[in-house]
Amino acid sequence: MRSLPRPGHSPSRHGKSPSNRRDSPSRSDSPLTTTSGVSGTGEPNAPAPGTDAAHRFRPDIEGLRAVAILAVLLYHAGLPVTGGYVGVDVFFVLSGFLMTRLILDEIERTGSLSISRFYARRARRLLPAVAVVLAAVALLSWLLFSPVDRDSVAVDLVASALYAINWWLSGQAVDYFASGLQASPVQHFWSLAVEEQFYVVWPVLLLGAVWLVRRFTGTGSPRRTLLAVVAGVGTASLAYSVFGTLHAADTAYFDTVGRGWEFAVGGAVALVGVPRLASKAATVLAWAGLAAIGWSAVTFDEATLFPAPWALLPALGTAAVIAAGTALPSARPQQLLGTPVMRHLGRISYSWYLWHWPALVFAASAVGELSAAEGLAAVAGAYVLATATYHLVEQPFRRSPVFQRPRRALTLGAACTTIAVIPGLVLSLTIPSLPTKAPGEATGAPALGQGDAVQRSVDAVRPEPRLARQDWPRNYNDGCHADRPETTSPACVYGDPESDRTVVLFGDSHAMQYFPALERLAKDRGWRLVSLTKSGCPPPQVGLHNDALRRYYSECDTWRADMLDRIKKEQPDLVLTGGRDTYTVVDGERRLDAAGSAEALRDGYADTLTELRGTGARVVTIKDNPHPDKDVPSCVSRAPQQLAECAIPQDTAFAYPHVADHAANRVDGARLLDPTPAFCRDGTCPAVIGDVVVYGVTTHLTATYARTLAPWLDEQLASLNALS
Repeated sequence: MRSLPRPGHSPSRHGKSPSNRRDSPSRSDSPLTTTSGVSGTGEPNAPAPGTDAAHRFRPDIEGLRAVAILAVLLYHAGLPVTGGYVGVDVFFVLSGFLMTRLILDEIERTGSLSISRFYARRARRLLPAVAVVLAAVALLSWLLFSPVDRDSVAVDLVASALYAINWWLSGQAVDYFASGLQASPVQHFWSLAVEEQFYVVWPVLLLGAVWLVRRFTGTGSPRRTLLAVVAGVGTASLAYSVFGTLHAADTAYFDTVGRGWEFAVGGAVALVGVPRLASKAATVLAWAGLAAIGWSAVTFDEATLFPAPWALLPALGTAAVIAAGTALPSARPQQLLGTPVMRHLGRISYSWYLWHWPALVFAASAVGELSAAEGLAAVAGAYVLATATYHLVEQPFRRSPVFQRPRRALTLGAACTTIAVIPGLVLSLTIPSLPTKAPGEATGAPALGQGDAVQRSVDAVRPEPRLARQDWPRNYNDGCHADRPETTSPACVYGDPESDRTVVLFGDSHAMQYFPALERLAKDRGWRLVSLTKSGCPPPQVGLHNDALRRYYSECDTWRADMLDRIKKEQPDLVLTGGRDTYTVVDGERRLDAAGSAEALRDGYADTLTELRGTGARVVTIKDNPHPDKDVPSCVSRAPQQLAECAIPQDTAFAYPHVADHAANRVDGARLLDPTPAFCRDGTCPAVIGDVVVYGVTTHLTATYARTLAPWLDEQLASLNALS
């Protein structure tokens, strides 16, 4: 359902594997976030430091919002605006500027800040529209999505309504088995969550700082106090963000703490008095800022380390445009930003943001993977909904005299949040489930060789499709599968720990998925089984680019070398090794293409097999399994009586460069195990075999199906004379 590690890609057909634009962590949805709720409707959207008109309306701010949303929408629609996700950073800086300026103004005028009025403005501005959109998403999910996808959306709806979805997505991003899932129609709410968390903390932090200074010094300029706090928070947040991005970019992307510096940049512009500049200087500053935003939008891509340090470019560009407009409102760029069209687009940007991503996801669900033209059509449809929402929901609640009192506005906000949560809860209660077969009743892999045809329907299945994505091997649940940041594996021994016959399982998650079958054999045969597997780290001794981390995967090199040394010390009788065949190899500073990566993987695999053979162990490498071109659990839950729709043609399932078989043929004594007959028959790779769902997340087997491979694996190892 969600394109997790990196939000912002164009949605592909619901239930199908991600398109190329989405097949990496994902700014899968680098969505646009809201800005201050006080811009663009006749209320002051930005006081201007250093001017007499403290509440002067800033049409250029509305225009800058238009620039931000257009960048995001064009990116999501599938146009070649590869860095359009930077629009979210523009919004963060604008929000920091607008809110900090309002806070400063009220503190300077009254000596304090009404927290209730501050939050009341937010409630009137944001929450009614959110309730409407989330209710619509719940209804359309119920109508269009499979039970498995509805189950995912239900959780996302609740997290979105509570403004916590960024933390939920961050947790999913570090879950290796969650990466690669389809995009959720509310995934774009992560940026609203970041912003609202900022708005909860920011006024309390700034007001508290002013109170403390006055309490202990009896004096002190609010502006200087706030500037010191903003600078300190911003510096700490930027350092944290750089560290987080370098070590785990997939989670850093959603991290509120790591995004705080962007709000601080806007806050600093609001607090530093900008002198009036000469016309030429202000114009150059504004054009430079817009150029920085534009250059980022067209040159950044999925490989760019984000959010830090590269988000500094659009963030500082935004600050430059704001500062130029503060110093000289009549500068030519400000005039262009303040044109009626730009102001209109900026004015409806919040509602357009709310609707555009669901429109794209539901359109893809209905018609398949969207072309750029189809993406633009979906975004245009969202514009119609956004305009209606702005005039029929946003403005009436915002301007209503009934909700001008803080208490009533806060009550409205609580009611809207409750209303927004309910659709997610209701959706979860309406999800049908297939009956689940008892463990002994589901045949699994042995059924593929029986009967005259592959299975066409199922009345009861195991695991239930909604649980298939969590049906992981025991060693994963035991913490014995190393995650991306880890560089060593714990001493995880299974089977008979005292046995004098040792078997080692070595490789990435595509090797790990055979653990249930191997553990069953270890118990039956009295083997000592050592599990050494790591996420995204195959056996070939080559440097890899990790899409989730968006950098060179140095942790894999360290882990692989350590595990090879450990295998030598284990002196195993058998090493069973395997891995996914589709990785991007790094050669110096250059990332190789698919063909170059495959050849490098073959060479590196041969080196590893040679080293493993040097231990004296029998070495068996498993050829990679079929790669489904759709989300199998989702498809099975949607069409249990038409399983042919969920099956994968064998040519499609193996349409990737092969590595293990080429490498095994180069190394004397290395044996190749081809699992194709355990997954495919008559040119078809079924989604359900013997009443067992074969695949869980993307290309990974369910532990239930892998367990039923034990007889086949036993027979294959015997035929290879692997443990004579």
